[in-house]
Amino acid sequence: MTEAVQSRPLGAFVHRNFRLFFVGQGISLIGTWMQNIGEGWLVLTLSNSPFYVGLVSALSSLGVLLFTLYAGVIADRTDKRRTIILMQVLFMLEAFTVATLVWTRVVTVWQVMLLATLLGVASAFDIPTRQSFLVEMVGKEDLMNAIALNSSLFNGARVIGPAIAGALIGVVGIGWCYFLNGLSYIAVIWSLLAMRLPPFVPRPGQSSAWAGFREILGFLAGDRRLRTLVVLTATLSVFGFPYITMMPVFARNVLHRGAAGYGALTSSVGVGAMLGALGVAVGARRIRFRGRLMLVGGTAFGVLLVLFAASRHFVLSLGLLALTGCAMIVNNSLTNTLLQTTVPDHLRGRIMGFYSFVFVGMAPFGAFLIGLVAERWGAPVAVSGGGIIVTLAVATAAWRVPELRKA
Repeated sequence: MTEAVQSRPLGAFVHRNFRLFFVGQGISLIGTWMQNIGEGWLVLTLSNSPFYVGLVSALSSLGVLLFTLYAGVIADRTDKRRTIILMQVLFMLEAFTVATLVWTRVVTVWQVMLLATLLGVASAFDIPTRQSFLVEMVGKEDLMNAIALNSSLFNGARVIGPAIAGALIGVVGIGWCYFLNGLSYIAVIWSLLAMRLPPFVPRPGQSSAWAGFREILGFLAGDRRLRTLVVLTATLSVFGFPYITMMPVFARNVLHRGAAGYGALTSSVGVGAMLGALGVAVGARRIRFRGRLMLVGGTAFGVLLVLFAASRHFVLSLGLLALTGCAMIVNNSLTNTLLQTTVPDHLRGRIMGFYSFVFVGMAPFGAFLIGLVAERWGAPVAVSGGGIIVTLAVATAAWRVPELRKA
């Protein structure tokens, strides 16, 4: 590796296709976060129930749980760009449908639940395909940089989108959050169509989907580090990441704020996560022990969840959420990188299918569980309990799998 290449802190931007993707995805993600905020507030307004807030979040990930492993096999066999464009069109139609229901004042909780479930099915095919598409835009050398920059983009949108949504809900209503999200998908579709990619050539002699699935299972069985990464991601997905679904409950019932406060809490997570992702992106080529830093990030994430759950001061909660977001994204970015750089190219879509399955697909259990616990004992107990479990799980992995610390 040359010294010039090593010195590129943001090497993924050298690639034209990634620059196009970054711009289009950035606009779309702002709209996505506006819709996420609108959905949480809409469900809480319609049902007045933390349980239903968690349930709708769970249903939006149910499709990923059911279909993403198969979607990973499909991602290794099809034109990834075409698949991603199709999913963006489906996302757009869902957003416009809910906006229409809200504006005509016929929206009900069951309609939101149904559309959230359909959205999850499309996400099952979008997520592993989009994740494994990154390497086709930048190559392996800049993959970690691209993953971190993509994470910073996601969380930068988490800052902007909720702030806009909080203002829109108070001034013009929830329907505009969905409508503007629908429009935002035009940007990412345009960026994908504008890319210059070689013609897609199917791999010859492809086996059945079941054989392809068994191949990735065999690969995971032979590498304890990868198995541990998958198990840790599943644990964080069930017990840690669902804390974000409780933000409208914390805003209204714990910290006594309205929609603007809800948007500020979610934005603070984005600020911390964006800074953490940028730190990983800039230092991508200098990070020697990625596994060790990943474990530190996971442990800090669990501890910070417990501290946030105990806070009753709005400003303190904002600061703790920013640190939580930073720790979370450091863990996630490095886990994603370790998985993608360990497997051979022809298995990348499938390993991302597995990663999506545990990262997003297991979320329905976590969202359902945290909503159930919050309904019975309160949101702070639900979030702090999850934080304790996450901390113990990461610490156990660091102790029992020493080779992960040296990865």
